[in-house]
Amino acid sequence: MTNVAYRLARPFLHLLDPETAHHITVWALRNGLAGSDTALYDPILSTRAWNIDFSNPLGLAAGFDKDAVAADQIIALGFGFVEVGTVTPRPQPGNPRPRLFRLDEDRAVINRFGFNSKGLAAFVTQLSRLQRGASRGVLGANVGKNRDTVDAAADYAQGIEAVCGLADYLVCNVSSPNTPGLRNLQARDQMEELIARVLEARERGAAVSGHRPPLLVKVGPDLRSDEVRDIGEVALARKIDGLIIGNTTIDRPQDLRSRHAGETGGLSGRPLLRKANACLAEMYACVGGRLPIIGCGGVASGADAYAKIRAGASLVQMYSALIFDGPVVVGRIKRELAGLLRADGFTSVAAAVGIDRR
Repeated sequence: MTNVAYRLARPFLHLLDPETAHHITVWALRNGLAGSDTALYDPILSTRAWNIDFSNPLGLAAGFDKDAVAADQIIALGFGFVEVGTVTPRPQPGNPRPRLFRLDEDRAVINRFGFNSKGLAAFVTQLSRLQRGASRGVLGANVGKNRDTVDAAADYAQGIEAVCGLADYLVCNVSSPNTPGLRNLQARDQMEELIARVLEARERGAAVSGHRPPLLVKVGPDLRSDEVRDIGEVALARKIDGLIIGNTTIDRPQDLRSRHAGETGGLSGRPLLRKANACLAEMYACVGGRLPIIGCGGVASGADAYAKIRAGASLVQMYSALIFDGPVVVGRIKRELAGLLRADGFTSVAAAVGIDRR
């Protein structure tokens, strides 16, 4: 919905169950009620990763459009890219409701969705309907595993192979705290096996589609230093194309004020920023800038996005700030980021990547 419409609808939406409000928002987007970004294009924000051109480095993280029903309309809000999913091979309902909580006082969100998904077949159908061509923006597809799957790598391989020809980049989500045992896949031995099998799956998909998109792994912000080192070493040795850091956190800062602070699930939004940035900076140092990293977690301003870029992110993603500020936040973050880059004498996003760690 347009910024004016959002300001009018926001009090009503905040009276609803958060998940119901989210579904209404996605419906509005899908049905063309969102309007589009009218901000002038700023060349300083143009950037490139994996031989893909991005009009700007700000993307919408996975989880907002799980079933890829509104990707084109989301791009029209002014994002440089959008990541759809997480999708599982078989449909699954996820965890019981309520499972999404707004922490208004903390500008944070807790979710315990549990990879609710309409399944891979429906996801592929939706991706096939999306507009193609340079004007549609950059699209990422995020895949996961079904809750009851024993051979996790098989689920990821199935997802990667199926969407290979339909997205600009691919993501294996191994860090959601809401699927039992999922984060164990971040352990070195399991990560090595998973990456080997999904890389093979990408080759199979590329052989059919003629398209070989970059493959990324999304890891969480709650990693120990030795785990960061293991993941970085495996990523470089196995030659995956990039990492996303990070996911939601199971930590609960002591200064949270909302009555929902004790809910189980993953915490995102403002309280996540410092923790996610610390993990990002550590991973950037570990891989020596040899892998592009997407920084995710806590972005609500141009300064937040700039901090991630300076810590080592080639691209950044947001989600929770859209809940609290509406679509106006996209253009504001871009304007603020462009101003910060120029103020520090940078002529591009790429020139600032990892500057605090060099």
